[in-house]
Amino acid sequence: MIDTSALSSPKESIGVLLGLVRAELVRAIENEIATKGMDLKYTQFLILKRLSYMGPMSATELSRAVELDAGAMTRQLDQLERKGYLRRRPHEQDRRALRIELTEAGVTLTHQLIGCSEFVMDAAQHTLSETEREQLHDYLGRVLKALRNK
Repeated sequence: MIDTSALSSPKESIGVLLGLVRAELVRAIENEIATKGMDLKYTQFLILKRLSYMGPMSATELSRAVELDAGAMTRQLDQLERKGYLRRRPHEQDRRALRIELTEAGVTLTHQLIGCSEFVMDAAQHTLSETEREQLHDYLGRVLKALRNK
């Protein structure tokens, strides 16, 4: 007989809890984006945000930065390019490669999207004191570092 007592614990595991928090954050950010009349999904927001923070990059670099496979990235880039938020440009040193960059419309939109994200993050943490917010950030940063260094 298999012991399932550890599986039926009333307290969620840290992994499950982190997954649930992430899913709720994504849902809330997508809802906030929709209330502003923007037709974008969370993954597209991440792509625009990464380009805003990191500057032009290859599709491969961008795929790694937002953790998407090449096929999914191509589909997202095609949609964002059709909407006029980014463009593909020839790489300065490698004629065979392309660099992905934001258009002016993409820069403007990204500033609005970051506002949506900040609003949701503030709402998610409204019951925490400033000290608790700092501690949460510290704890999650250390967990991430530990996982990356394993």
